[in-house]
Amino acid sequence: MYVGWNMKTNLVTVSPETSIFRARELMDARRISQLPVTDGRAHLLGIITDRDLKEAWASPATTLSVHELTYVLQKLTVANIMTRKVITATPDMTIERAARLIHDNKISALPVIKDDKLVGIITIIDLLEVLLMALGLSEDSSRISLLVRDRIGVLAEVAGWMQRSEINIRSVMIMPLPNHPDIWQLILRVDLTDASKASAILKEAGFKVVTDYVEDLTPYLPDPV
Repeated sequence: MYVGWNMKTNLVTVSPETSIFRARELMDARRISQLPVTDGRAHLLGIITDRDLKEAWASPATTLSVHELTYVLQKLTVANIMTRKVITATPDMTIERAARLIHDNKISALPVIKDDKLVGIITIIDLLEVLLMALGLSEDSSRISLLVRDRIGVLAEVAGWMQRSEINIRSVMIMPLPNHPDIWQLILRVDLTDASKASAILKEAGFKVVTDYVEDLTPYLPDPV
C-alpha cells in the first residue's frame, strides 16, 4: 500500500495571511485537525494544527482581559503560529514508512508533495482505516490467533490446513509476541460461520490457538524446536 492510494486529495488550505479566527472556523466546519498553508499555487509554506490554535488562544489568556485578548488574537495570522519546517510524504511512499514518520515525530498528519506541489494529506485517521482494512475487521468475521515459532513455512502450513478444509482466510497479520523472542502471533480472520471449525482444525494440527484474551500465555507457547 502506498500513500497515494490512501491520501485525501480534496484539500482545505489557507494562506499565511488568513486570520487564526478564520482558520478555527474552517477546522470546525470541516471537522479537520490540520490546515496546510500554501501560497495559492499549491506550494507548501507550512502547516497549522488544532493544537497550534489552542496554544495561541491560551498563551496570553492569563494576563489579558477579554477585550485585550480579542484584540491580540484578531491581529494574529496563520503565519504567526504555523510550523514552517514541515515533515512531508510523497505519493509513492509506503504506508508503513508514513506511519513511522508520524509516530517518530509525534505528529498527526503528513502533507503529500509531488513535483514540489501539495497534492494531498494523510492523517492518523487514514492510517487507522488502512489498518482496519488490512485486518479485515467486520461483524461477519472472526479473529483467531496462533502462537508460532519463527520458522520458514509456518504460514504455508496454516494456509494449507485452511485450504484443505475449504475455509477462506480473509486476512493475515504476523507480528512478534512481546517479551517472547522467536515467537510470533499469526492472526487470521475467517468467516464467522467458519471460526469454530477453523480453531478446531488448527488445534488438531498441533497449533497453539488463542481465541480470547488470557493473562498467562505460558500454556499457549509453542513447544521448543
